[in-house]
Amino acid sequence: MSQAMDQADLGKDEQPRPSRLHGLSSGPSETVARLPDFCDLALDGLTKMRLGDGHFPQTMRSISNQNGTGTRPEGGNLRYAIIVAQGLGWLPESTQRSVLGKTSAAELALVCAHRAADADDIGAVALAAWAAAETAGVFAGALFDRLETMLASDNVVETVPCAWALTAAMAARHLGRVDKLKIAATQRLLAAQGAGWLFGHVTPVGAAHWHRAHLGCFADQVYPIQALARLGYAENNPEALQAANACAGRIVELQGTAGQWWWHYDTRDGSVVEGFPVYSVHQHAMAPMALLDLREAGGTDHRAAVARGLEWINSHPETDDPIVSPADGMIWRKVGRTEPAKLVRSMSAISTSLKRGWRLPGLNAVFPPGKIDYECRPYELGWLLYAWHSGGVVGRLSPPPRADQIN
Repeated sequence: MSQAMDQADLGKDEQPRPSRLHGLSSGPSETVARLPDFCDLALDGLTKMRLGDGHFPQTMRSISNQNGTGTRPEGGNLRYAIIVAQGLGWLPESTQRSVLGKTSAAELALVCAHRAADADDIGAVALAAWAAAETAGVFAGALFDRLETMLASDNVVETVPCAWALTAAMAARHLGRVDKLKIAATQRLLAAQGAGWLFGHVTPVGAAHWHRAHLGCFADQVYPIQALARLGYAENNPEALQAANACAGRIVELQGTAGQWWWHYDTRDGSVVEGFPVYSVHQHAMAPMALLDLREAGGTDHRAAVARGLEWINSHPETDDPIVSPADGMIWRKVGRTEPAKLVRSMSAISTSLKRGWRLPGLNAVFPPGKIDYECRPYELGWLLYAWHSGGVVGRLSPPPRADQIN
């Protein structure tokens, strides 16, 4: 792993970087005003989630499915630890060390990069390469070599890790050679965008199973928006920015009347296949992160839609029960249907694969939404911090590096 910074610099306490917390003044006042509280809650929650030695759990689950009664950690997840480093990296180093137990976000990012070197999960590899570059200023050459090999081959690669690989390449372009990876990831993403301007779940698209080949989930939209927006801005690539802008415009058109960001879409015509569950991280972190990046890259301003999405955290029509638990330091994961696991999505995927727009009647009546999933995952709070404290990250990508600046 070649390093582009002196490790002694990791001990310096930094001032807070530009924040986005005050950029939604035109939105619904109650939820927007709570954004600083949400970020404080995220710090509390991540402190409770920390397992030690750079590890974070797969999830924190409520002990009794009620607010304020405590949680317990379950499992472990390298991706989530990396995203925690990415989110905390935008806060003062004293805050980072308070949450992480004397470790900085940059140090955590580098620990995770070493762990990712042997990981089979391409998503963890891509995130680790991104975090090493953006959070620690280090070019993780071995990770970029692995990503380049994976994306240059005929391997089936999910859209989300492909987008992360492109974002990683953009973050590291001043630190090392990433051109081949950038080109491969961009080509895959653009080819995965359907006629409805939405992105499919895997690249190449034809590798998906017949009943899911037309589907893309919400994550399959936001991470390509973010990656292509950054590419479009940094390298004056109008095709990339247009693709990001078109996808963003479509998910905003489809946004629910209460601000819901829906779960699964038909990439062929840009319609909703299955809306539920509504995930809280989509509302408070992932949509804001991508759409604010797009605006800063010169794309359409969707701050009103971001504010509507945030308002769902406060006022969700599916249930009267709160999904924020300050006492636990958690924002509960989702509001879904009362159904066997993913049954409605599976049924809707099959029916819409046979005929566009066709869904079995009565699904909402038989499987009504309103069930809260009382768990919270570390990446959700990590992305929340990243979304609202990473102001200026897009602007730092320009201008493109000169040939004599690349190692």
